[in-house]
Amino acid sequence: MEGPGMEGVAMEGVGMDPARATALLDFLALADRLKTVERRGLVPLPDGTTRRENSAEHCWNLALIALLLHREVAAEIDLGQALSLIAVHDLIEIEAGDTYAYDPAGCATQVERETAAAEIVFGTLPADLGTGLRALWDEFEAGETAEARFAMGCDRMQGFLQNVLSQGVSWRAHGVTRADTTPRMHPAMAVDPAFATLIGALYERARTGGMLPE
Repeated sequence: MEGPGMEGVAMEGVGMDPARATALLDFLALADRLKTVERRGLVPLPDGTTRRENSAEHCWNLALIALLLHREVAAEIDLGQALSLIAVHDLIEIEAGDTYAYDPAGCATQVERETAAAEIVFGTLPADLGTGLRALWDEFEAGETAEARFAMGCDRMQGFLQNVLSQGVSWRAHGVTRADTTPRMHPAMAVDPAFATLIGALYERARTGGMLPE
C-alpha cells in the first residue's frame, strides 16, 4: 500500500489547476526574496560581531511575540487573523525595501512607495488570493481592528527589542535618542498594559546599558 507522499495519493478529479499552481509557486519564489531585504536592526552573533537582520527574520520573531502575548492582552485577539496580518505586512518590502523608522526622508515617501509596491506584489497572484492578501495588508496599515493594533504593538516591540539585544549599536550609529523613539513606541505601549510593561522594561534596559542616549 502506498502511503502519504507516494504517487498513488493523487486521485482523478482532485488537484489544483496547473496555471493556478504555477502562479502560487511563482509567488512563493517572489516572497522568498523577503529573506534578502535587510533592516537596520542588528543580530548579535556568538563571536561578538553583528550582522543586519532581514525582514523575513523580523516577521518570524514578530509571529513568536504574537503567539506569546495574544492571551496577555485584554482584547480578545483572533490569533489566526493576527498571524495572517504579520505574515503579509512586510511583503511589500520586496519591491519597496525596508524604511528605517528614524529616517525622515524615507518616511516622507513611504506610503507612496509601499502602496505602489503592494500593487506589484499582490498583483502577481490569482485575483482572489491577491485581493485577500491585499486586504490583510490594508487592515494592518489602517490599524483599526483589534488584531491590527495588536500586530502593530508586536511589530514595534520587536524592532525595539532587536536594538536592545544588539546593545543599541544601530541607534547610536544613526544618532537616535530616547525622544526620537517616543512617537513610535508610545502608540505600541498604548495598545495594552502588557505592551506598556514589556516596552517599559526594554526602555529601562536601554537606559541602564547606555544604549539609547537621552
